[in-house]
Amino acid sequence: MSNYPHQNPSGAGYPYGAPPPSSQSYPSAPYGAPPPPGQASPYAPVASPYGAPSAPPGAPNQSYGGYPPPAYGSPFAALTPSVFPPGTDPSVISCFQMADQDGSGFIDDKELQRALSSYNQSFSLRTVHLLIYLFTNTNTRKIGPKEFTQVFYSLQSWRAIFERFDRDRSGKIDTNELREALLSLGFSVSPVVLELLVSKFDKSGGKNKAIEYDNFIECCLTVKGLTEKFKEKDTSLSGSATFTYESFMLTVLPFLIA
Repeated sequence: MSNYPHQNPSGAGYPYGAPPPSSQSYPSAPYGAPPPPGQASPYAPVASPYGAPSAPPGAPNQSYGGYPPPAYGSPFAALTPSVFPPGTDPSVISCFQMADQDGSGFIDDKELQRALSSYNQSFSLRTVHLLIYLFTNTNTRKIGPKEFTQVFYSLQSWRAIFERFDRDRSGKIDTNELREALLSLGFSVSPVVLELLVSKFDKSGGKNKAIEYDNFIECCLTVKGLTEKFKEKDTSLSGSATFTYESFMLTVLPFLIA
């Protein structure tokens, strides 16, 4: 699985979300801080609701400098047929072919769930849906040979990371272990975000919050997916990005409806 570090001037990487080097210039004010004196707040009330047309029909859309608003791909677009990458392990090919009982070249969410369980990778359907979304960029709930291969090898990598940081072999990782695991994947999240992740993905109900393997994978998929979507807008890797309302909704909602 690829990591997503910033790159410093010397070329060495450090985790995405980590504090930037002091030699670079970044805004010092935190998110949500009041604007400097004399500067309008970007969150000031607007005359029309988010998502509503800002001009009469036929007039230039001023929200985009007179240009038409950008088009966004539908998460329900058809999945393009694919093939196994050269050198794919024959056992992976066999696993997919056994799951693809109708020979369509695709397997659906339940077939993927069963295929992964044959390798002792037992996941909830929500986790399976997130896997499909992240590796196909669609919510069509099916996956082809190329994407299946990517899922299979990524899960092997994530399982190794989980076992590496599950030092007491409890089948769970706690908050500190999750932080280290995410860092090893190239993601540096703040303590507040880390606590939110543990609260969200801890399903054990125990006194000490910890995350089991299935939920660890779901957590990694969420952090990875949102980071990748954010980095599409953060082209300078500054840690800041600008989203339109629609692109923000299309970034977040697929993770909520998976």
